[in-house]
Order: sequence, then C-alpha cells, then structure tokens
Amino acid sequence: MTRAFLFPGQGSQAVGMGKDLAAAFAAARHVFQEVDDALSQKLSVLMFEGPEADLTLTENAQPALMAVSVAVVRVLEQEFGVNLAAKGAYAAGHSLGEYSALCAMGAISLSDTAKLLKLRGQSMQKAVPVGTGAMAALLGAELEQALTVVAEASEGEIVGCANDNGGGQVVISGQKSAVERAIEVAKTKGIKRAMLLPVSAPFHCAMMQPAADAMAEALEHATVQPPRLPIVSNVTAKGEVNPTDIKKLLVQQVTGLVRWRESMIWLKGQGVAQAVELGSGKVLAGLLKRIDKEIEPLSLGQPAEIEAWAKTV
Repeated sequence: MTRAFLFPGQGSQAVGMGKDLAAAFAAARHVFQEVDDALSQKLSVLMFEGPEADLTLTENAQPALMAVSVAVVRVLEQEFGVNLAAKGAYAAGHSLGEYSALCAMGAISLSDTAKLLKLRGQSMQKAVPVGTGAMAALLGAELEQALTVVAEASEGEIVGCANDNGGGQVVISGQKSAVERAIEVAKTKGIKRAMLLPVSAPFHCAMMQPAADAMAEALEHATVQPPRLPIVSNVTAKGEVNPTDIKKLLVQQVTGLVRWRESMIWLKGQGVAQAVELGSGKVLAGLLKRIDKEIEPLSLGQPAEIEAWAKTV
C-alpha cells in the first residue's frame, strides 16, 4: 500500500496534548525534554497543563505541535520498531506541520526545528500590530470563488487567499478592513458562510513579509539534509527533496498560499491509498475525507492508536 504521513498545523493544539504519550513512552519523554532544553522553556508543562491562552500563542503552539508529532514518530520507530521511511512514500505538513514533517524525516534536527518554529511564531506575531490584520474562513467556497472575492474586496489594501484547505473551505487573510469587506462580498457570491477567525495575526499573506525575512536569515544558517521521504511543499503542492529548494520554499510559505487541497490531490495522483496523520488532533484526517473519499485517513496521537496501528504494518 502506498502511504503518506501528514503533520498537523495550528488549530490542532489542546491543553493535555502529549501528556499520555509522555506517561506511556520514554521516547516521547525524551522528545519533550529535548524541545524544552532547546528553547530554555518548560514548553512541555504548558502543553500538559496550560493555561490554554498561553499554549495558543503562536510562538508556543508552533513548537508544541511539532513536538507532539515528532514524539509520535519516535514512539513508532523506537518503541515499536516501525521504520516510517520504509512504510511510507511521502510526508506532508500543514503550514508549520511542514517543519514537523522535515524533522520527522531527518532533514532538520529536533532542537533546530524547535528553535526555527519559536522564531517563526515570534516573527509572525511581531510582523503586524495586533488588531490591524485578520483572517476569515469562507465555507462552501472553492479557491476560484475565493480569489474573485478577495480581488473585489481589496480596494488597494492587502487581502488574499491563505489556505486552500479543500472540501469547500478557503481561508483568507490580510488587513482587517479588507477582510471584513471580503466577508460582505462573499455573501453576494453564493458562498454558504463567511466568518472571522479568532487568530492573533494574518498568516500567509503579504503582511507577513517581515517574518519571511527573519526566516530567510535563520534558514540560511540552518542545516537541512535531504529528507528520508519527499516532503510535499505547501508552496508547490508536490514532493521536494533538495535542501536548497526546501529552504527557499519554507521562506515563501510564510507569505504564500497553503495549497493543501492540491497537495492531497497530488498524493492521490502518486497512488497514495492511506494517509496517516501523526500528532495532535484529527483535523487533517477530517479535511482529507472532504477532499477525496478514496484515500483512507487515519489519525495517530494517543498511545492505544499508535500501538494498534504499529501492529498492522
């Protein structure tokens, strides 16, 4: 069976994430300790106990989600002897999840990935003053419809498509006034629902250029190896293995559209029959069900789920 591994992005975090893994497996505890040490922060305590408001902060949520995903990978490989590179053909991650995928596939070390994501979160938060940017979900919209909406709503301000999540869900991002106009325009285009999202910054749009610049500088000095499996880039929606290309694409990803729907369609075209979400939550499995009914979606985040799946491969 041709299999892909998926790594969740922001929005999949929840207080208590990783706690059961840490209780059950030494490999998971080692991951959380290494991330804590790399960041000089008790991130694991924040993950296990909250408060939720602090965990949701972009600079915490990004490395925390990565840590849980990598913990699942290490548990599978070290505790159950499952070689993911031998059991899969591709890996893909939603936004920050692309870093989790790269770390899981040996392209970037765990401590470097934690530091890069901490910087990414901080830079994205600092890029735009609070309250000047916004994001909104257009439900029941396809990408072409959403592109028409943002073009009509921009009026010289920044607003664009941030996430093409598939299944009729497109997220837009930009200056608050332009996003609010886009919500009104969407109502005239037959789009089922348009709603502001409770986010702290307008991700994946041109307003994030200062964060892209910060990541370009950081990635220039980062060590990136060829991954054990091709990583499906959010920017190109196809598998990438060249470290130089991967670095450039991670920079472009900060301001660019997350082409998740196209990425899943590309995987289908490569013959992928099963997609296994590794980490916190089941968001990506849910999206996949709406994008393609033929690829089997699985989510592994809890000890029992991991153990059960490990016995089948």
